[in-house]
Amino acid sequence: MKWIAMGVIFIYRKCISPLKPPTCRFYPTCSEYGMEAFKRFGFFKGSFLTIKRILKCHPFHPGGFDPVPERDKHSHKHA
Repeated sequence: MKWIAMGVIFIYRKCISPLKPPTCRFYPTCSEYGMEAFKRFGFFKGSFLTIKRILKCHPFHPGGFDPVPERDKHSHKHA
């Protein structure tokens, strides 16, 4: 499921994003954040982190540097 989610982000980045002006308030961009979150944490936690990030993307949030959190050394690798 993680690969499907990453595929959706890939299609968004290649087909939809170029048609829109650059408006992301964050670094890394929300799509870069999502890809990294899925790679690092798998589908469930990656989805949670990505949705949480997208919900912060509005004019009343200052944006700025907001990296994907590091993996906990004691957590298991998700597929």
